[in-house]
Amino acid sequence: MKKKKQLTAISVFSGAGGMDIGFRAAGFKVLACVEVDSACCQTLEANMPSYTKILERDIRSVSGEELLKVCGLERGEVDCLFGGPPCQSFSLAGKRQGLEDERGQLVGEFIRLVHEIQPKSFVMENVKGMATWGGGAVLDYIEDRLANPDPARPNAVYAVTHNILNAADYGVPQIRNRIFIVGNRLEKQFVWPKPTHAAVQNGKKRHESVGDALSELPPATPPSVNALRIAGTIKGRRERHGY
Repeated sequence: MKKKKQLTAISVFSGAGGMDIGFRAAGFKVLACVEVDSACCQTLEANMPSYTKILERDIRSVSGEELLKVCGLERGEVDCLFGGPPCQSFSLAGKRQGLEDERGQLVGEFIRLVHEIQPKSFVMENVKGMATWGGGAVLDYIEDRLANPDPARPNAVYAVTHNILNAADYGVPQIRNRIFIVGNRLEKQFVWPKPTHAAVQNGKKRHESVGDALSELPPATPPSVNALRIAGTIKGRRERHGY
């Protein structure tokens, strides 16, 4: 039988590599990561395969052409570009300055790289507050820019959709709602994964608890000063924001 070609991906706003772990588990070969934080890059260097190129750079200084050269691929050959632009500007726990914040404007850099690299598909992840900022204006902006081609690159036309998913519904011991914006230029309809867990079983597995996840770990060391300080803010945050 003919060996199936491994799917390729490029990671941006990589952080410590959380999304990269998921994509690798799904069978993707992550060829490059772009991340500006030096501590995160050290983590990526320690944990990513040797073939993954780590670019410790501001995303605004990285071109699609450079990324393709680093990966040894041509425009249109990358199977997926993925990443989560900074979320502070859209988070319900922040000032919610959105696209008026320099960090919020970095979503435009993701869009730029989609147009320059023309991957077959893309995945953008962020806090659910992105969906409601400006009455949905930022989500409309993102989807419009990604669904409509750059005049200089008319082949990059993507079918775009979005959904808010709760990590707890997929076996993660944390109630974590995130918006995912996905698109492809393969004329295919994206099918969202069905939840495997639920708060009430109803034929699904029960939500995992933190106790379930940590039950087999050895006794914890005493919490740090910072951990105690942050723990003291959790109740108020839940009362104000619901999470």
